[in-house]
Amino acid sequence: MEDLTKGSIPKHIVRMAMPIAIGMFVQTCYLLIDLYFVGRLGEQSLGGVSAAANLSMFILALTQMLNVSTGTLIAHAVGRKDRKDANSVFNQSLMVSMAMVLVTLVLGYSCAHTYMNILSSDTQVRTEGTTYLYYVIPSLALQFSLVAMSAAMRGTGIVKPAMQVQMLSLVVNIILTPILIEGWITGYPMGVAGAGLSSSISMIFAVVVLWRYFEKFTQYVSVDFSQWIPKQTTIRKLLKIGFPAGAEFLLIFINAAFVYWAIQGFGSNATAAFGLGTRVLQAMMLPAMAVAFALPAVVGQNVGASLPQRVKQSFRWSLGMSSALMCMVMVCCFFSAEYVVTFFTNDTEVALIAETYLTIICLNFVPSGIIFSCTGLFQGIGNTWPGLLSSSLRLVAFIIPLVWLTSQPNFHIEQVWYLSAATVLVQMTLNLYLAKGQLRKIGV
Repeated sequence: MEDLTKGSIPKHIVRMAMPIAIGMFVQTCYLLIDLYFVGRLGEQSLGGVSAAANLSMFILALTQMLNVSTGTLIAHAVGRKDRKDANSVFNQSLMVSMAMVLVTLVLGYSCAHTYMNILSSDTQVRTEGTTYLYYVIPSLALQFSLVAMSAAMRGTGIVKPAMQVQMLSLVVNIILTPILIEGWITGYPMGVAGAGLSSSISMIFAVVVLWRYFEKFTQYVSVDFSQWIPKQTTIRKLLKIGFPAGAEFLLIFINAAFVYWAIQGFGSNATAAFGLGTRVLQAMMLPAMAVAFALPAVVGQNVGASLPQRVKQSFRWSLGMSSALMCMVMVCCFFSAEYVVTFFTNDTEVALIAETYLTIICLNFVPSGIIFSCTGLFQGIGNTWPGLLSSSLRLVAFIIPLVWLTSQPNFHIEQVWYLSAATVLVQMTLNLYLAKGQLRKIGV
């Protein structure tokens, strides 16, 4: 356990953000590796996997309920020096995660075909996407268990073990992906099915290794099956903090789904380009996201220890770090988008659309970094409703004009990208206002 209520705040944030960034990069690499090899199979395969992979945003929304609530409640318990409560929260979170694994498997396999029919009008894209989903769903389901364990570590100020396990699982994925997709060694190419299967196998490996770590080495919180009996009070606390955070990520999924719907008339090239662009975008935003993901643990422990000034200082440091990092990434993206996308596809039209998307969207990198920091503050304090409010208003501000634009005779795909960038500015402004209000409530 690391005490984040004492010592240098920026040092705490950087110390936690570095392994978190590596871990998040590993998660992004799962999809980027798939996209690289799938891109060699053709635009229909790339479009199918890209559209299907958007389902990961929906799963991320659900896992965020456990991720945010588990990390925040354990951080508060650590700040109060209440180890008993920390262990209770951890084991209840694990129990809920196992139930969600089963639910995801059942719903995933029963709804995969319908999901792809909604996202694309191209028969081949739908077929490829559905095939990919059938093999990658176990990986998506096991995210719940992995998140519950990683969040518990983060709440106690420990992040390196989870990052190390994710690195090992990435190595497994890198080795298996070309073997399964293209039939290296085996002589049996599986195509998009191999991409999904390699991700699932590597995720199983990560969960097993991290589970063994908790059984043998963790000292502050540990697996205790006697505490797996449902406790309404604890589960209610997890939902109170986790539901708004999960719903906020669900809105991101809905936002992306509307984009797929709006651009499907431009063909499979547009679908593939948007999927590729969003994955690259996710990787580029990792520095600011890592800082924001480190913030809740620092804020949470200081809230639990009743140190409001350190909470305010943590937020200010996060804002400064995120803004500076995203400014540098924005400049790099603006001038190098062409080289980045051509690494993943040799289709000229797909590359051009993806390049245009990144060049426009990168203009809101700094506002996005500020939004991430505000979200981290809300999570650390334990009130995630303000983040959900700002995300909801941003979605409304995006969807209504988008629906109108699609009905116009001169509708161009670039209008979607500009509209998305503009609405992020609206969300940033509202988030800053709400963050000030939350700081006042804790006595700053």
